[in-house]
Order: sequence, then C-alpha cells, then structure tokens
Amino acid sequence: MRQTSIAYIMEGRRQRRRRFLIVTGVLAALAVVLCCAMLLLGNTIYSVQDVFRALTGEQLKGVSFAVNTIRLPRMLAGLFAGFAFGVAGYTFQTMLRNPLANPNVIGITSGSSAAAVYCIVVLHASGAVVSVAAVVAGLVTVIIIYLLSRGKAFSIGRLILIGIGIQAMLDAFISYVMLVGAEQDLPAAVRWLAGSLNGSQLDRLPPLIITVLVCTPILLALSKHLDILELGEQTASSLGVSTDRTRILLIIASVCMIAIATSTTGPIAFVSFLAGPIAKRLVGIGFSGIIPAGLVGINLVLASDLIGQFAFAYRFPVGIITGLLGAPYLIFLLIRMNRKGEL
Repeated sequence: MRQTSIAYIMEGRRQRRRRFLIVTGVLAALAVVLCCAMLLLGNTIYSVQDVFRALTGEQLKGVSFAVNTIRLPRMLAGLFAGFAFGVAGYTFQTMLRNPLANPNVIGITSGSSAAAVYCIVVLHASGAVVSVAAVVAGLVTVIIIYLLSRGKAFSIGRLILIGIGIQAMLDAFISYVMLVGAEQDLPAAVRWLAGSLNGSQLDRLPPLIITVLVCTPILLALSKHLDILELGEQTASSLGVSTDRTRILLIIASVCMIAIATSTTGPIAFVSFLAGPIAKRLVGIGFSGIIPAGLVGINLVLASDLIGQFAFAYRFPVGIITGLLGAPYLIFLLIRMNRKGEL
C-alpha cells in the first residue's frame, strides 16, 4: 500500500514536471518567433538572410540601419522589459498572496512615472537623468509603502490599501504636472506614460539587461522561500523561513527590475498584472512560475507591439494594446473576488 502511494506521488510529480517543461519550452519558442518577427517586419519586410547578414556586421544599404538602429533595440527593449515586468509582477502576487498586489496597482510604477514626468516636463532633463530619477523614485516609493504597512506586524491588506492610496496621490501629482507644464513638453511625457518601445536605443539598454541578468538568479534562488511565503506568515515562520529578510530581498530584486524596466520603456500597462496568473494557469502547481511568468511577459509585450504597429490604420504604443488586454481582466478579477468576499 505504501509503495503504491509513493508510486502515485512520483508519477504525479513526473507529470507536473513534464507539463512545466513543455509549457516553458512552448513559451520560449513563441518568444523566439516574436523576436524574429520584430526584426523581419516593418515598413519594409526583409528576408532572414538579409537580417542575419546585417546583425553579423555586414553593411547592406537600408537593411543595416533599419535592423541594427531601429528594430534590434526595439526588440531587445521589449524582450528584457517584458521579462522584468512579468517576473516582478509574479513575485509580488505570490509573495503577498493577492492577484491585485502587483507593481502597477500598489503604486511602484506610479512613483517611477511621477519622477520621470517631473524630469521631462519641469526640469527638461535628458534621457539618462529621467532613467535614474525613475529608478530612485520607484525604490523610494516601495520603501515608504513597506514601512507604512508594517505597523506592529506586516499586513498584506494594509500594504495593498496603502499602495493604492499612494498610487492615487502620485497619479494626481502627474496630472497636475501635465496640467501646468509647457505645451511643447507634453508629447514626450505622454509617450513615456503610455509605455512605448519607440525610440529605444542600444546604448540605453545595458542597465536593463544587467539588472535582469543579476536579479533573476537572486529570485530563482529564493523561489522555494517565495512558494512557502504563499502559504502564509505563520506557516512560513514555522518552516524556518526568515520572512522579513526573505521578503526584503524579494522586494529589492523585484523593484530594481521593474524600476529599471519602467525607466527604459515607460510603464507598460498590465504586463506585470497579467503575466503571473497566465503563467500559473499554464504551468500548474509544483514548480516555480518565475521563468514562465517572465516568458509570458515577453510574449505579451512583443505581441502587443506587433499588433500596435500593424493591426490598425494608425500605430499605437505597446502600452495602449496591453491596456486594452488587461482592463477587462482586471474588471473580471474584481467581480470574482467580490463574489467570493475577498474584497
């Protein structure tokens, strides 16, 4: 009887592992296809051979400029920003055990956006200054939210409510700056707030790429503790997890990723909100969803950017398309949580 039970358990684990590997492989393959499409498609469609020759340094009239200066930076920005948004959103939602607890809803991206808009509209700052200000503001915002939510003991509900309140304040500040700003500065701020891959440049991508490459292994190393935190504060403590230290490390790594991504592409709406639930539903239970969530984020950003470029008579920033995808899901989620009495 005991051997039969063990066999069932092992078979179930093998099935879950097989599902995890298949889903992750399919998501990775889809991401590769979308990356190739980003390089091949545009006002002029180039052949795979021409794109490859341009990427390897061969100078081809028209092709080299379009691929290396416009399409490659755009693709890399979408790739790494999408991964960062997806991973950070999944981490927050899992750690705080609430699908609403993502950086878009609890005010972190609003902190970065407020600083960036102020630098663009009021200070007339350069792109590098805007990026640094967005990162610093995102980190400061999450510190304030975390400290205010501590009280005598950490509270998930308190953190979400405080985050929503801070987000409302920051959004009001953004609206005020846009209202009093000079008219000629507003288009740049609006494009940034919409979340866009337009104007991506290779020399501005290293901070994003390095942050993703450094922070992702940290989150993977903490993935088991992250899964235990999802069981609740008391359960995690009883299993030997240092909840405060683990939570701080998770928050720092996630906020660094999302702040850098936001400073590079602007706050691409709802990617961090959608990636985690989609990845969890696809992968199932038993394995960390960090990498699948990052891959879902990549696919959402790249697919939405292609839709925004080619599906309509006018070209729309990627954030507009992800917003159209995410808003109905947010309404559905709120209705479902309300019916369950979770709100």
